[in-house]
Amino acid sequence: MVDSTLITLKNIGFGYRAGQMIMDGLNFELKQGDRIAILGQNGAGKTTLFHIILGLLKPTKGTIAIFGKRCRREGDFKEIRKRIGLVFQDPEDQLFCPTVLEDVAFGPLNMGAKPEEAIDRAKDVLDQLGISHLSDRAPFRLSGGEKRVVSLATVFAMEPEVLLLDEPSTGLDQLTTERLVEIIRSYPLRGLVIISHDQEIIARMATKRLLLRDKKLVQISA
Repeated sequence: MVDSTLITLKNIGFGYRAGQMIMDGLNFELKQGDRIAILGQNGAGKTTLFHIILGLLKPTKGTIAIFGKRCRREGDFKEIRKRIGLVFQDPEDQLFCPTVLEDVAFGPLNMGAKPEEAIDRAKDVLDQLGISHLSDRAPFRLSGGEKRVVSLATVFAMEPEVLLLDEPSTGLDQLTTERLVEIIRSYPLRGLVIISHDQEIIARMATKRLLLRDKKLVQISA
């Protein structure tokens, strides 16, 4: 029988300062088809959890296994980052190139695609998301909603199997939020994890809710 588990965190401990743990004995599992919302107060460690999954932060204890492989070293996580996309809470943390097209092509280029292949993939993604008209625009001149969709395009260009979304609707109007939800729901993902305080977007995108409280994740009713 094929294991459908995509991400497993066991007994994770982490603290930014000695003696001040924000996670202790935390367990998390994402299975094929899961759409999980992570809830919790500001500062509870929700974004930190995403960074641990991607190896951007190293836990003080516990084990991480992703796509059936134990992840210990930077080299393990480099491969994982090609398959798991993270959309940051602040789009400006994700956009840094002179034009939108270059930003969207950056990921494929970094993964080893030839320049013409990366540009073609970026154009395809921008077209699929209906934002081809932004190709030559400077990211810093975009509206908040445009930046959010472009940051999503930079991740989609890398063809992720799992998507991690950190407060995706922050600063968006209702129309842009609706569009973002439809784009994400139509994308063929194996799994999705979303951090959000927006109960409406959680209701539309998540099938399971976990609360990060007292340094652990606990399941709560919908």
